[in-house]
Amino acid sequence: MALVPSQVLRVAILLSYCSILCNYKAIEMPSHQTYGGSWKFLTFIDLVIQAVFFGICVLTDLSSLLTRGSGNQEQERQLKKLISLRDWMLAVLAFPVGIFVVTVFWIIYAYDREMIYPKLLDNFIPGWLNHGML
Repeated sequence: MALVPSQVLRVAILLSYCSILCNYKAIEMPSHQTYGGSWKFLTFIDLVIQAVFFGICVLTDLSSLLTRGSGNQEQERQLKKLISLRDWMLAVLAFPVGIFVVTVFWIIYAYDREMIYPKLLDNFIPGWLNHGML
C-alpha cells in the first residue's frame, strides 16, 4: 500500500512543527523565566495544539494503512474513534485557535509592531522562526 501525498504532507508538517518546538525551547529568553514560561504565549499554545493535531493525523493515517482489509471489527472500531478524535480536535481546537492567533497577530503587527513583537526580540528569535511559529 503506497502512501498518498496528503499523508506524506502530514508527516512533513508534523516534523516541521516538532523542529520549531525544539528550536523555540532552546532559545533563552528572559520571559521564559517568569510565571507561566512560554505557556503564557498564545502562539506557543497554538504551536503545541497544531503539533498534537498533526501527530494524531499521522497516527490515524498509519492506523488506517495497517488495519485496511484486516476485517478485525475491534481495530475498525478503534480507528473510527481515532478519526472522530482527529475531526473533533480540528473543529474545536486546531482550526479556531490557529485562525485566531494568525489573524490577531498580523492585525496588531500591522497596527504597531512594538506592541506585539518588539525589535528587541529579533536578537532572540530569528525572523524565519517567528514566521514559522505562526
